[in-house]
Amino acid sequence: MDPASQDINLNSPNKGLNMDHSDNLSDVQVEGAAGNVAHPLPPGLTEEEAEELRTELTKVEEEINTLRLVLSAKEKHASELKRKLGLNPLNELKQNISKSWQDVQTSQAYKKTQETLSEAGQKTTAALSTLGTAISRRLGDMRNSPTFKSFEDKVGNLKHKVVGPRGNGDAVSSPTDTTPTQDNPPF
Repeated sequence: MDPASQDINLNSPNKGLNMDHSDNLSDVQVEGAAGNVAHPLPPGLTEEEAEELRTELTKVEEEINTLRLVLSAKEKHASELKRKLGLNPLNELKQNISKSWQDVQTSQAYKKTQETLSEAGQKTTAALSTLGTAISRRLGDMRNSPTFKSFEDKVGNLKHKVVGPRGNGDAVSSPTDTTPTQDNPPF
């Protein structure tokens, strides 16, 4: 059967049947196949040098894989030791944070910042104290002023008229004050 008359429909029930197997595919070169040099040698590199580099690359890749396996085994061993010692990731995190905080506190930047903030706090305290003293003095001056004396006298007279000549601390009851009874609840 000649290849032009073959059924190439992949959904056909006849696909692959009646194929002529006389054509040998070994004549067709496949890129990247074994024995086929797909990549030309770089300039100045002989076939022997390229083969030597390939061998060395293979050895290095094998060493890398071996080291990965060794590292994995060491990590498993370390985690087993930590488990036996009762060290869990949370405890390690706490220790790391504690150590980091200690490192921060001993750093020059932290010490300088702490000193600066301490000085700023002292200056702020002094300024607020001065402000408080100034306000107290100003209120004392205001209380001794004739305007305040006049206002104080007027409030005293008004109090005397409303409350009467009773002493301080005596409660004044208003005529509308009544004790609620059961018949008249407050709400």
